[in-house]
Amino acid sequence: MDIDTREVVGRLREALERSGLSLRGFATALGTSHARLSSYLKGTASPSAALFLRALRLGTALGEAAAQGWLTPTTTQRALKAALAAGDDQRAFKVTTQARDQVRELLALPGAPADAWEARPGSTDDERWDVLLAALVGHEFEQAGRTAPAWTDLRTDEDWVKPNLLLGDAQIRAATPGWLGERGIYIAERDLATA
Repeated sequence: MDIDTREVVGRLREALERSGLSLRGFATALGTSHARLSSYLKGTASPSAALFLRALRLGTALGEAAAQGWLTPTTTQRALKAALAAGDDQRAFKVTTQARDQVRELLALPGAPADAWEARPGSTDDERWDVLLAALVGHEFEQAGRTAPAWTDLRTDEDWVKPNLLLGDAQIRAATPGWLGERGIYIAERDLATA
């Protein structure tokens, strides 16, 4: 292994360690496969400059976010999966909106590790919740004048109208913000504000 390859491998290993994620988790966060990241860490293949820099940036941001107690895409996905496995949609909704609120705070605080939210989370195995999280996070980035992470560009295959005890489906659709309805998800704006 030549000196430059050793340097790339060493820095990627440091980024992986700083991220606090498993090899598979870090690969998902970077938007690459476990096998591909493994080949980079062995020095048998070289990452693109963009992937290398993203790995360094995300590794640092994820580590800082976790150390400071912020939610990350991975911790949010795990909490969502646990709530959904327990059949607790109310808890899942709270987790999702809490993540949105923390993303908003991270984006507003100078020096905060907001880049952690550019890491691609794994799937909750429920498209509706994956798209809701993506929509909320993407919207917060756009509201802050930043480019939304690539993973937030999701839409449901079938429309999802989240039930509301006081509103019928047509009323919920009418009360849904346009940026959310575009994704095929319909939740009354007041529910988003009071979650």
